[in-house]
Amino acid sequence: MKKIKHILPILALAFASTACIELDRYPLDQGSSETWFSTETEFDMAVNDIYRPVWWNLGQEAWNDDYFYRKIAGQPIIDGQLNSETDIKGYLQLSEYYTNLYKAIVRANTIIANIDRGRDNGILEAKLLNYEAQARFTRAYHYGMLVFHFGDVVYVENATTIEESYTMARSPKADVIKKIYEDFDFAINNLPEKNAGLQTATRGAALALKARFALWFGDWAIASQAASECMKLADKGIYRLHPDFGEYFHARNDQESIFLTPCSDELGLYASNAPFSSASSYVTRLGGGTASKGPSWAILAAFECTDGLTIDKSPLFDSKNPFKNRDPRCAETLVEFGSTFLGCVFDPRPSATKVMNYNTGKQVKNKDSYPVTDGNASYNGIVWKKRIEEGWGSGLKKASNDNVIIRLADVYLIYAEAMIEQNKIDESVLNAINKVRARAYKCKVAETTKYPAITTTNQKELRRVVRRERRVELAFECLRYFDVIRWRIAKKAFNMPNCGILSDKDGAKKVEKDGHWFWDVPPTFDEDDIPNFQALIDKGYCDIHSKGNFSDRMYLWPIPAKELIINKNMTQNEGY
Repeated sequence: MKKIKHILPILALAFASTACIELDRYPLDQGSSETWFSTETEFDMAVNDIYRPVWWNLGQEAWNDDYFYRKIAGQPIIDGQLNSETDIKGYLQLSEYYTNLYKAIVRANTIIANIDRGRDNGILEAKLLNYEAQARFTRAYHYGMLVFHFGDVVYVENATTIEESYTMARSPKADVIKKIYEDFDFAINNLPEKNAGLQTATRGAALALKARFALWFGDWAIASQAASECMKLADKGIYRLHPDFGEYFHARNDQESIFLTPCSDELGLYASNAPFSSASSYVTRLGGGTASKGPSWAILAAFECTDGLTIDKSPLFDSKNPFKNRDPRCAETLVEFGSTFLGCVFDPRPSATKVMNYNTGKQVKNKDSYPVTDGNASYNGIVWKKRIEEGWGSGLKKASNDNVIIRLADVYLIYAEAMIEQNKIDESVLNAINKVRARAYKCKVAETTKYPAITTTNQKELRRVVRRERRVELAFECLRYFDVIRWRIAKKAFNMPNCGILSDKDGAKKVEKDGHWFWDVPPTFDEDDIPNFQALIDKGYCDIHSKGNFSDRMYLWPIPAKELIINKNMTQNEGY
């Protein structure tokens, strides 16, 4: 894995500058001294400061139906327990999440407010335009996140005192979105196509994230236009899909990554979104982890077979060997039964009491079979492979992998979805989807006999195709929650039973002995491709380990309670 030492001195300097840009102020309070922003070095430090990983946290994998937790309760979004005082470490600390978004906005506003000071001190105009563009890119992103989660929000675009911030009312969502697009457009027009070694925003990053937010807000024409412009940068060679889907997630600063925040063990910089905040929880027991946080059966069911059909329709699907004849991304995202992972054979079957540990060359007790071990293996028999690194076990709490905010494959799918929703379906739409699919099969998009290329031009069919494609391509990247919320299917998706292996270990062993391992029958799918395992439940071949209780009010989050206490003009979202 390549090191990122070229950015570390600047980042270290940036974080040392917090005497001038404090972190413990109220989020709407500007944080600059009267003498700061007089030199390029000071602007450079301030700009790099706005890229702290903690402020670029997409979210938690636990917020969606691709997630399975060994403990039944404790996840407020799925459990339906979200309220204005929610503060559950590792899941959602509502007030901190809200405040961090505003902290980044404050720093962006402070940079913008001091551009004239830089001009008065002789800093070149081209430099100042870049500084302002970085700040407006940051402000656009964080307001986008606020609007998505909270709807109407307090909008501030100037340096503001604490006293003033206490009296501000929420601005209508539509007005804030217009401002978001204006900031992105400024960034698009003034950022370079390539950065000079530092991981700051580029024109491509501004285009890609404008496209993402426009998609989230249902502005299809804006989304497709921005995505198309970003795709042109790929045509110029600035970005490209990594030739190997699985290997991409172990690369550093790869060309597929359009925007990321680098993390570093040396500086103690870590992203707070899964799996980076509790790395060992995602690792197999024999790999040194706890396997307490893993994928759900729903995501395993989502991958198509190699004939391009879903598992309920494909004659290739083997319910007892669910990785066979599947989209290659299935075995790159989840650890295939019987494969070697982190030096040990992964086999969750009840009969697999021992497996080979190739690190020691010996057969060992199979700690990754829930019916075999002491109950601390994966309760549903599957674990993540995607993004998991050697060394994440043995108690590692945080990982320093790149925190990728958006990558090229996502942009292709954004473009395709936005065009489909406009019913402007042409070859470019099919090509965008097929580029992503072909990469999964390690072939060229024109080699349609080597992968299940999409050929339909029916809007309804393509809508289902692109939604499935997003789910399997972007699994375990903390994006599923945003898709399910904007598609308005969360109440159905999140409230389905989260199933796993029988908790009765003798019963689990009998199920296998009687020939019913793994899924005796495949799940059924509804019109939104939500899998249903009721047939297995009815036969007594699995347990319901948890069940969601998401309600309509939770499509928007509550304003944190302390904001209502501090500001008499602040209002709460409906239902809270």
